[in-house]
Amino acid sequence: MLKSLAIENYALIDSLQIDFDKGFSVITGETGAGKSIILGALSLILGQRADSRFIKQNEQKCTIEGIFDLSRYDLQQFFDEREWEYDPDECILRREIWTNGKSRAFVNDSPVYLNDLKELGDRLIDVHSQHQNLSLNDNLYQLNALDILADSKEERELFRRAFQEYEACRKELIDLQEQSRKNREEADYLQFQFDNLAGAKLQAGEQERLEAELETITHAEEIKSSLFAVTDSLSGEGDSVEQRLKTIADRLKGIQRVFPVASELGQRVESAYIELKEVRIEAERYFDGIEYNAGRQQLVEERLSLIYDLQKRHSASSVEKLLEIQEQLENRLKGIQSLDEHLDLLEKEMSEKQQAMLQRAEILSKKRGSALQPVEKLLTEKLIYLGMPNARFRIEVTSKSNPDMTGKDSVNFLFSANKNSPLMPVAQVASGGEISRLMLCLKSMIAGATALPTVIFDEIDTGTSGEIADKMGSIMQDMAHDMQVIAITHLPQIAAKGTKHYTVYKEDRDETTLTRMSLLTPDERVMEIARMLSGAEVTDQAVENARVMLGSQ
Repeated sequence: MLKSLAIENYALIDSLQIDFDKGFSVITGETGAGKSIILGALSLILGQRADSRFIKQNEQKCTIEGIFDLSRYDLQQFFDEREWEYDPDECILRREIWTNGKSRAFVNDSPVYLNDLKELGDRLIDVHSQHQNLSLNDNLYQLNALDILADSKEERELFRRAFQEYEACRKELIDLQEQSRKNREEADYLQFQFDNLAGAKLQAGEQERLEAELETITHAEEIKSSLFAVTDSLSGEGDSVEQRLKTIADRLKGIQRVFPVASELGQRVESAYIELKEVRIEAERYFDGIEYNAGRQQLVEERLSLIYDLQKRHSASSVEKLLEIQEQLENRLKGIQSLDEHLDLLEKEMSEKQQAMLQRAEILSKKRGSALQPVEKLLTEKLIYLGMPNARFRIEVTSKSNPDMTGKDSVNFLFSANKNSPLMPVAQVASGGEISRLMLCLKSMIAGATALPTVIFDEIDTGTSGEIADKMGSIMQDMAHDMQVIAITHLPQIAAKGTKHYTVYKEDRDETTLTRMSLLTPDERVMEIARMLSGAEVTDQAVENARVMLGSQ
């Protein structure tokens, strides 16, 4: 329930503080007095987008604050999920807007996101403005209204979950099928690349070994010549290195008795002799093993050419890198094969989820169908009460070719106000006054089904007058037994039924005009009703009629 509304520096309002009560309240005022301004300010704390153009001229900021009683809203979990402070008896919603376009929203002095504020606002107040009569022509609005009246919230939520699971699985399958198609297009090429690499039977370190072998083969004569020179110098005929070292060792050995140091020197020469002898033996072995082999050279060159070609083709710098690429190709080919298996499983899973979704759609459809006759009967009775004795109303439900987030049903409200007129979609046959009455009847039924604590009607009585307006006021009065109802109206028949009566008016001050709103006293209320009855000049008869209207409530 809205307990109070405070507005500062919004449009023509400099400062406004107004308290509201439970039950049925009415707001009246001349056309252009600023009733829409009040409603516009209220919409800001309900999460609507802000426009800095509405900040009062010469001011830097406007502030709108509303205090609500949440004791009937069951919002504890909503607040806990967002970690907001929760006080069921007093919740403060505030909105601040600056001329630079910045805006901030608060719930109980904690800053909040605008989307969260709007979600909260949708749970606090149902604002029905004049243009919302057009929403009655919208099939989605009609479907949502039927769901409320059919009390199918649980069935719709269960269907929504099943539909989302099915859609997620279906989209995953589509993506996977597309990936599979692309894979099939490149599978042959991947296989060709893999076969080339696998067929080469590459080995780690192979390139370095082959390159070294090729160097040896191509320089075989040079190498053998050098090795022969080495062995000949070490042990060839004549004055060889080995022979000279042998002689040096013998000389040192001959003087070691008289010159002990010679023993250590002789040992070192002996070590050098042994080392060089081993070098000579190894050089002889290499000499015998090296020979120019044209056939082997061709094989090595061909093998290296294959390796170089593969490296160039795959932009690889080494055999090890080629082996990595080979492994990657093998894994991708295995992935393509396993993808087909995954596709089969996913198709089966999607089929199962589709069946579960269709079953939920059928349950939801039956729940809606069970409410059709009761809703049609009650709404028709209300229309007859509002002066439409020949009114007929039917809800046409057809099945969609493919279910969507709302289910498999498509809803169309059919209406006829006259005996000989066929039932037609509301948008095609209902006049403005008929739409207003139809919408009020529907709203009263929805409000009763949802037990929304606050409903605001902004001139829902457009196109009506006299006895019909009086009966529309009675419906609002009845709704106010279970909730807070606020009606903005130009009709005295409706205004007279309110338990509280507020008026919106303009006040001229110096060089500015301000919008004001005040709660009327009983005497002021009589004069306001009289003004609404007679116009600019209030007559004694109008005053008397106003007293009668108010006294009969």
